[in-house]
Amino acid sequence: MFSLRNVAAALAFAASVQAQNIITFIATDPIDRTVYFTPSAGVTGPDPITVPGFGRIDVEFVSGFIGNAYAVAEGASNAPGMLAEVNFQGWGGMTYFDVSAIVNPNDVDNVRLMYPADAPGTPISGCDPFPCNNAYYLPDDVQTKTTEQTKLIVTLGSGKSSTAEKRDINSSNNGRNVPRNLVESNY
Repeated sequence: MFSLRNVAAALAFAASVQAQNIITFIATDPIDRTVYFTPSAGVTGPDPITVPGFGRIDVEFVSGFIGNAYAVAEGASNAPGMLAEVNFQGWGGMTYFDVSAIVNPNDVDNVRLMYPADAPGTPISGCDPFPCNNAYYLPDDVQTKTTEQTKLIVTLGSGKSSTAEKRDINSSNNGRNVPRNLVESNY
């Protein structure tokens, strides 16, 4: 039998386990950048944000967000370049993410690295500096990373990230790579 007390407890528990999907964009140099979001069809994405030089901004995403983000330096034309791709609550409830150089591999000073915020020693996607073997260059590359975390970091700019320096980007313990179709929600 359901009581009001049991229902309230169940609702409180459900609210506590619902994932809060956040990407923190961190500028590692003095250049202001606008970050644009491209959600997949039928998915709601955030409005563009401006990350000030050496600044950081948290952006919250809806549950199940699938899409990407790219950055444009102040004064540059708005054209997609290096992409930070993500699928929150993807197959198996995991977060799938990668840095993709497919659109413009020459865009090496905007999106640089992408990694879980709350889990040291977890996988990193991207390069610091470009090029490296830890980003997507071809559509059939197997470079998508997975994590149970729902808070990610994306570094922007040509400077070094103090957090990224503590991680070995080319480590053999850089997480399991999975096919790109998982970040695109094609299970």
